[in-house]
Amino acid sequence: MRYEISGEFKTMEGWQKFKKIIEAKTEKYAIEKIFSLIGSNHKIKRHMIKIKEVRKVE
Repeated sequence: MRYEISGEFKTMEGWQKFKKIIEAKTEKYAIEKIFSLIGSNHKIKRHMIKIKEVRKVE
């Protein structure tokens, strides 16, 4: 299944918005994957990432 996840993460300049489409079995796995991807790409901790919306995409 595909999920569209939107939210924001903290940077030195302020909060940066994001919207990503993630392929995952469940919504929970999709959220874990977005934490992992954004955390590794931007070198930030999970508590600095806020998930605003998770939608199933067909």
